[in-house]
Amino acid sequence: MTTWDHRRNDRDDADFFARAAGTDRAARENAYQRENAHQRVRRLESLAHLLDTAIVVPGLGVRVGMDALIGLVPGIGDAATTLLSLWIVREAWALGAPRHVIGRMLANVAVDGAVGAVPLVGDAFDVMWRANRRNVRLLRDWLDREAFSLRREGW
Repeated sequence: MTTWDHRRNDRDDADFFARAAGTDRAARENAYQRENAHQRVRRLESLAHLLDTAIVVPGLGVRVGMDALIGLVPGIGDAATTLLSLWIVREAWALGAPRHVIGRMLANVAVDGAVGAVPLVGDAFDVMWRANRRNVRLLRDWLDREAFSLRREGW
């Protein structure tokens, strides 16, 4: 037997504990997907915090993130942060967010990328707009509404 056969993953742990609790396979899969979504959203929240509000400017009390700092690099800085912002939208799509949520998220990224490309004014705009925090909030709100509707339907 190879070392690969001895490895376990999170799904194995979820199956073990679900079987011990006496739940069926569908309930185990649903629990695994919920936990997976929760972990993904937490990672997205961490990325949004890093990009938009990770650093407090001493004396001013204004929070800035790596988006504004990387955006100071002409040309490539705004492109790089726009790609990171699009990754948040891609994760929302992978989690099953509907088109209207994805559309609003893309609009936030487009505004952030377009205005952020303007030297200095765009960097000030990045500090105020915080597109990544907005997008994670949109995703979180949708997930909360989705969970509420599933609970109401008896899932």
